Amino acid sequence: MSDQTMAGRTVLVTGASDGIGAETARVLAAKGATVHVTGRSADKLRPVAEAVGTEPLVADFSRLDDVRRLAAQVGERVDKLDLLMNNAGGTFAPAKRTHDGHEPNFQVNHLAPFLLTQLLRPRLAAAGSSLVVNTSSIGNLLGKIVLDDLDYDRRRAIEFPAYGTGKLMNIVFTRGISQRWSGDGIVSVAVHPGPVGSSFGRDSWFIGLLYRTPLKRIGTISVPDGAAPLIALAERGADPEIDGRYFSRFKVDGRENKQAHDQAIIDGLWERSEALVGLS
Repeated sequence: MSDQTMAGRTVLVTGASDGIGAETARVLAAKGATVHVTGRSADKLRPVAEAVGTEPLVADFSRLDDVRRLAAQVGERVDKLDLLMNNAGGTFAPAKRTHDGHEPNFQVNHLAPFLLTQLLRPRLAAAGSSLVVNTSSIGNLLGKIVLDDLDYDRRRAIEFPAYGTGKLMNIVFTRGISQRWSGDGIVSVAVHPGPVGSSFGRDSWFIGLLYRTPLKRIGTISVPDGAAPLIALAERGADPEIDGRYFSRFKVDGRENKQAHDQAIIDGLWERSEALVGLS
């Protein structure tokens, strides 16, 4: 951990109940930031919130009304937001629809953080110079965005490619923010933290099974190692040089699905997402 201070910065970390979200929150708080944390498990989130010194914000990203309530609560707590870390996500069985009727990999990994970020835009802009970090994955290479079938209503959804599509959307959303919000002083970046040996896949029978085998010890990195790239970007702050870019751990311009630079996809996903959450 570097000795760079985060004093004076206000941060929101989603997916902070455990894993790299919790680790990132603790480290940034130790560096002096005021860190607000959100997650869907009140029991798991409570000790993290106690560690960083703020009240927990419980929200389930499979419910968009929870996201709206979360944004309102954050707006009541803070006048400005220097750093939003969209870290919540996971891999889910596509057949299990969310409360809002969406394919879960699409909603939890993209649509919910899209909505949250949109609603928090005034607080990000109020900071004068702010950063949005979207946790993505190398799994984006397996994704495919079909603008007219975001919920897999007309095509077969296979779990890991559906997850990869959500992670591809994180990069596409990052590009959208870069193109649309730079006038507000908002910088966005996406990052693959690496194959972290945390509770990733707990909502997936298949991925969860793999993570309960010796393969987890062989093929994964520790939670602190996984959080390190997120912390490094947080410390770097709203650097225009990283705006709209994708990091594979600490390496800028990691391997991306070709759709990540397709302007029709960048614009189309933004517009359809706005319509789905009632912002258009």
